[in-house]
Amino acid sequence: MSSGPQPGAARGVPRADAPLVVFDFDHTLYDGDSGSHLFAWLIRRSAWRTALALLLAPVFAPMVAFLPTRRIGISAFVWAGTVGFHRRRDLDALIDTYVAGHVDTIRARLLPAALAVFQAHRERGDRVVVATGAPPELARAILAFVAQEDVPVVGTLAGPRLGAVVAVRHCHNEEKMRMLRERGWGGIDIAYSDSSADLPLLRAARAPVVVNPKPGAVALFRRELPAGTPILNWGCPGRAGDPVATAQG
Repeated sequence: MSSGPQPGAARGVPRADAPLVVFDFDHTLYDGDSGSHLFAWLIRRSAWRTALALLLAPVFAPMVAFLPTRRIGISAFVWAGTVGFHRRRDLDALIDTYVAGHVDTIRARLLPAALAVFQAHRERGDRVVVATGAPPELARAILAFVAQEDVPVVGTLAGPRLGAVVAVRHCHNEEKMRMLRERGWGGIDIAYSDSSADLPLLRAARAPVVVNPKPGAVALFRRELPAGTPILNWGCPGRAGDPVATAQG
């Protein structure tokens, strides 16, 4: 779906006119929700944070399931995990601690089939960007496990609020597209995502590819995206899509 290698294109320094390829991160390159795994650890690291999250859960947990209220629901639990911290670099330090303590678990969640596609785009000289609802520092730290930490990452921005460090700009749905455009990533050639929340991204791409979708979302993707849009499974258990061996072979 992309042009071949461009003469003189170096890995990590693609030509300005090379195809732009955008990857979602969670359930696309990574099996699961990396941000939720981080914030669950932030909460569980002390009994009082766990108790606080349990108090918040009846009100805010249902909000996570619905797109219009998702940011509010997630922010409540991020607040529970970071209350008492006041600077973004405090969260960055916690991310470093979390990643260092969960190397084997995190590495096992990176999807080999996805990384092969990711690396192939880079070797062709494409401009590859990761756009994720997770904190960009987390995605970069995880990508470093497979020597991909130099890839540009656009993600949810955090900042101080209400005595904690919480999301102040959620890289999600239409906002993800705005954040990509603000950074000069317009004219998307190929986009890979699992999520119906990324329909704006997939619609914007000349060649959208759905990977690892929830089974219940397949009909929506088939209805909203061009006929023939690939719907693949890159080895994400419990998710839909054509197995990668079947799709490629």
